[in-house]
Amino acid sequence: MKKTQATIFFSILAVLIVGAIFTFMTRGSSVSKGKYTAFATCIKDSGATFYGAFWCTHCNAQKKLFGDAAGLLPYVECSSPDGSEQLQICKDKNIEGYPTWVFADGSRQSGEVPLATLAEKTSCSLPQ
Repeated sequence: MKKTQATIFFSILAVLIVGAIFTFMTRGSSVSKGKYTAFATCIKDSGATFYGAFWCTHCNAQKKLFGDAAGLLPYVECSSPDGSEQLQICKDKNIEGYPTWVFADGSRQSGEVPLATLAEKTSCSLPQ
């Protein structure tokens, strides 16, 4: 009788472990699509560029508006790692303040740009 109970116990334990591994592996491999994923991708595809600096509070606030999709933005870091100077790529583009958005038509907007304005400037649909 004890041998049967042990077999049942270890069988149940094995099923639980396999289930946990399966759940972990499928959760880790799935890509979650946030509300602004398509919007951020469209902005990138439109030819717009977002110039900023890691230490810039307004740049970080702009990124925060996109939630999980912030990493999809066409972001260019302008600051040296120690924050002491501007990188050449931003000097070449005459970026004078952060954040600065440069759009495909050559126009620019500095400061935190509302999502509705980004949608208008890029012809991207703003999620509801």
